[in-house]
Amino acid sequence: MDFFSNFSNQFYLTFIKDNRYKVFIEGFGNTILIAICATIIGVLIGTLIAIYRVSYAQSDKKNPIKKFINFILTAYVAIIRGTPVVLQIMIMYYLVLVAIKDYAVVIAIIAFGLNSGAYVSEIIRGGILAVDKGQMEAGRSLGLSKSETMKSIIIPQAIKNCLPSLGNEFIAVLKETSVVGYIPVTDLTKASNLITGVTYNAFFPLISVAVAYFILVAGLTALFRKMERKLAQSDRS
Repeated sequence: MDFFSNFSNQFYLTFIKDNRYKVFIEGFGNTILIAICATIIGVLIGTLIAIYRVSYAQSDKKNPIKKFINFILTAYVAIIRGTPVVLQIMIMYYLVLVAIKDYAVVIAIIAFGLNSGAYVSEIIRGGILAVDKGQMEAGRSLGLSKSETMKSIIIPQAIKNCLPSLGNEFIAVLKETSVVGYIPVTDLTKASNLITGVTYNAFFPLISVAVAYFILVAGLTALFRKMERKLAQSDRS
C-alpha cells in the first residue's frame, strides 16, 4: 500500500502539479524535432560529401580547386568526428551563431546536422565503394554520363546498402540530443532536470525519461528492421 501511495504521490508531483507534464511534452517535441531535422540535414550533407570524395578519388587530382575542396571536406569530417558533439553545440551557440542566439533550437538542429553529416558521409562513401564497379561501366555503356550513372544507378544501390547504418545513425542522433541542455533548449533530459529541481526527487523524472527514450529507440529499431525485411524480400523477388 505504501508503494502505491508513494508512486501516485511522485507521479502527481512530477507530472500533474502545476501542469508539469507540459515541460515533458515540450522536451519530447524538441527532442523529436531536433533528431528528425538534424538527420535529414546530415543525410543531405553526407551524401553530397561522399559523392564528391568518391568522384575526386577517381578523377584527376592535379586540379588545385578540386584538391582544395577535397581538403576542406576531409578536414571537416576529421574535425567533427574528432571532437565531442556537446562541444560543437556550445561552439555553435556561444561563438559561431551568436546572431541567432534567440533561436536555440535552430542552432541545435544545425549543430547536430553538421555532426551527423560527417558520420553519414563515411557511411554513404562506404556504400558507394561497395557497389560493384561494373555498375558504373554498365551505365556509361548505356549512354549515361558519369553524374547520371551515379545519380540513377550507384546512389540508389548505395543508400539501400546503407539503410541499416543510416537507421542506427538516426537512433544515435536521437540519443545524442540528451546533451542539448547545455544551451537553452528543453529536451527530455533537460525536462527531467527542471522537474528534479522543483521536486527534489531525481528518481521518478529520470526513470520516466529513460523509459521514454527506450520506447522511442525500440520503436525505431522495429521500424527499421521491418524496412530491412521488405528490402530483402524485394531483392529475392
